[in-house]
Amino acid sequence: MDYEKLTRVMRRLSLEAGDKIMEIYGTDDFDVEAKSDDSPVTAADKAADQIISDGLRAAFPDVLLITEEQSATHSTTGTTFLIVDPLDGTKEFIHRRGDFTVNIALVEDGVPTRGVVYAPAKGRMFFTGAAGQSVEETGALDKDDVGPLTPISVSDADNSALMVVASKSHRDQATDDYIAKYAVRDMTSAGSSLKFCLVATGEADLYPRLGRTMEWDTAAGHAVLKGAGGDVVRFDDLTPLRYGKDDYANPFFIAYAPGVELKDS
Repeated sequence: MDYEKLTRVMRRLSLEAGDKIMEIYGTDDFDVEAKSDDSPVTAADKAADQIISDGLRAAFPDVLLITEEQSATHSTTGTTFLIVDPLDGTKEFIHRRGDFTVNIALVEDGVPTRGVVYAPAKGRMFFTGAAGQSVEETGALDKDDVGPLTPISVSDADNSALMVVASKSHRDQATDDYIAKYAVRDMTSAGSSLKFCLVATGEADLYPRLGRTMEWDTAAGHAVLKGAGGDVVRFDDLTPLRYGKDDYANPFFIAYAPGVELKDS
């Protein structure tokens, strides 16, 4: 894989998709449909998916591509592929809360190694560079000219005073019970894959997810977190979270800075 090219293409496509998403976000009204699993989908999801999938297929025609909006047509699985969630946090988008992201990732041998997470409403862009180090880009976020880049890294966690991030839309009692096992200094909530990025930047130490997610929901954030020195493990046995499963469904998981002393489930 040409990682330099991949980084350029993923970054540009995320910005192009973000522009289309914000164009629809700014309209007075937009249609919301229900998919077969009752999750919502909007014109923004579909338009962003088209932009990204067309761009990735043109740039990397020989690499398997998995996208959320086309998942019903995917009959081939593998351990190396590109995976896309064109609009993660559709509920946040519908309720105009801003915590939605564009997510593109490369999975190699079951591990997310490169990814981009772009939050267009917040103007925050995170991605892994060609060498695998994660950065946050600031500035104008021009499609052709990369702006100032700041390497990001996870916190040096203090287990007597942890900062925890949890889902804004999917918080439940089981999650609260698990968090209660830790000495928590403070908690914050965020939508979509931004939770991974908050751990990656050191703004949080721990993100447990005891709920249904799919590989396209997590791969890009997982890659960004790994590139910042963090990791993601299964909730049940604390083994690494792997990708390329037959149904693309994830088990419960924990994203964390390595200094965190993880508790058993």
